[in-house]
Amino acid sequence: MPIYDFRCETCGDFEEWRSMSESSNPMVCPSCDRFAKRIYSTAGLIQTPRSLSRRIEQSAEPKLVQRSQEPKPQKHHNNNCGRPWMVGH
Repeated sequence: MPIYDFRCETCGDFEEWRSMSESSNPMVCPSCDRFAKRIYSTAGLIQTPRSLSRRIEQSAEPKLVQRSQEPKPQKHHNNNCGRPWMVGH
């Protein structure tokens, strides 16, 4: 059963456990027995620890990845390449 918030004109705000089928029925203030209006509020959510929420937010961002600086293979021109028509190139 959910908790509903109500406001009494004379006593102020109070909460009451009611079934969903009773949610539209009028509520009587437990202190003064007058009718109270229902107040609509945001849903109660469990608060996430800051460290966990930060980790969740950071996991959505792409990580910067750098390639390792491997030595580039050196290009060697072999003078003895077996092609006499390419002398000097």
